[in-house]
Amino acid sequence: MPKKVDHEARRQEISEALWRIAGSRGLDGTSLRDVAAEAGISLGRLQHYFRTRDEMLLFALQHINRLAGERIRERIEGLANDPTPYEVLRACLSGMLPLDDKSRIGLLVSAAYYARAVHDEELRAEARNGIPRLRAFFAEQLRLAAERGELPPERATEDEAMLLISLTEGLATYVLLEVHSPETALRLLDQYLANLFGAGQAGPAGVERTVAAGAE
Repeated sequence: MPKKVDHEARRQEISEALWRIAGSRGLDGTSLRDVAAEAGISLGRLQHYFRTRDEMLLFALQHINRLAGERIRERIEGLANDPTPYEVLRACLSGMLPLDDKSRIGLLVSAAYYARAVHDEELRAEARNGIPRLRAFFAEQLRLAAERGELPPERATEDEAMLLISLTEGLATYVLLEVHSPETALRLLDQYLANLFGAGQAGPAGVERTVAAGAE
């Protein structure tokens, strides 16, 4: 067991070296030798953990997706007991925005992967792997909100859940491109959620307060 844990930890360290390269100059032309140099190990040592560049790229993408999922779970767990669907959705969606250095680096690396994934079937499959589960989870929160009278029933659909994902990913991209600031992205997300939950009714308790507060 200790050898297995050490092996996994070393693979994660190599992944993080790859991320540093991807975050600064993308993935095009990045070789095993480049990553070995960044990680401070020999090429032969790196190949002990990853036989090919594609194997390394796929593992690193899987690892960053796991970390992103953990970050969002931590945000949900940090909410008060028995959070409302609105609070759960906002925690998840705001966690998808680059609101700090750590999340910004993660999204820069993801963007480098997605650019490559357009022409790489294995990376493309991994990149889109979590979307159906995320859409289903958001749709379930919307349905729960509708049952609680906090959302018009016709808005509690998987299409609306996909719009939430697409809006947030678009806002995140524009932050990376410096079209707008992280604060503006969060304000626009809050505005959309307030309109979604407030359509035709007063909306759930705390929506107006959360929108006014902006960043958590």
